[in-house]
Amino acid sequence: MRHLIDPMDLSVEEVDHLLVLAQDIIDNKEKYSEVCKGKKLATLFFEPSTRTRLSFEAAMMELGGNVLGFSSASSSSSTKGESVGDTVKIVSCYADIIAMRHYKEGAPMLASMKSDVPIINAGDGGHNHPTQTLADLLTIKREKGRLNNMTIGFCGDLMFGRTVHSLIKAMSRYEGIKFILISPDELKLPDYIRTEVIEKNNIPYEEISSLEDAIGSLDVLYMTRVQKERFFNEADYIRLKDTYILDKSKLALARPDLSILHPLPRVNEISVEVDDDPRACYFRQALNGKYVRMALIMDLLGLDKDFKA
Repeated sequence: MRHLIDPMDLSVEEVDHLLVLAQDIIDNKEKYSEVCKGKKLATLFFEPSTRTRLSFEAAMMELGGNVLGFSSASSSSSTKGESVGDTVKIVSCYADIIAMRHYKEGAPMLASMKSDVPIINAGDGGHNHPTQTLADLLTIKREKGRLNNMTIGFCGDLMFGRTVHSLIKAMSRYEGIKFILISPDELKLPDYIRTEVIEKNNIPYEEISSLEDAIGSLDVLYMTRVQKERFFNEADYIRLKDTYILDKSKLALARPDLSILHPLPRVNEISVEVDDDPRACYFRQALNGKYVRMALIMDLLGLDKDFKA
């Protein structure tokens, strides 16, 4: 039995397998429509979510399986004081696989120690979001045709952005990658990601505060929102929330083949006037998330062996 807690739990070869499988699902949907017949996915979301939770549910249903679970901590027995370990132990009696989001870093790792079925980390605090990373990788691969030899800019909340942390880890294993880290000083990338991932792997990077100065050199721009729920001080959030807003005037400085990603939800950081630009990939990115989660569910349940992509 395997779990997915951190994007580094998967080798490059395993990631490539999942991306190939996801593409085959896109191309041959009917072929996979009953792969999970008789199987149940539990979605345990102790923190609010729209895309991640619904894409997991849609993924399981499109594979012919069923879904159970809860969408907020207030509707679970955690309000009575039940531990995460006990909740997962009980739910693993009812489901074949569990997707779990929690506001505390490390909670899915703890859950994996107690569960009798595979655990998928659907986001833990400001730490990791490995399935969003798989969606990001599939999007980059489909948009650019490769996962190597490119410059990727991360813009916005790099301190608390778990999607940023996860994608940096994943992309650090491909050749010819350069990172441009665009943020205010208060929201710079955590030291442990910079030293243990970027510098340890000798990946060239720059830390700057101006989106306009960087955008012209980027193959991929990964925008993020400033996350109100991670701030202890509302005044700091209000001061920083509109630091970066991508609009047509800034996009005029970018390459014609730029790919704009965003894990969503957005607030003000991408103007709606950008949505119709062919370089805007974030809605396609959300759809890709469903397909790659279908591939992951199949893989963790050992159901992909009979399907040659």
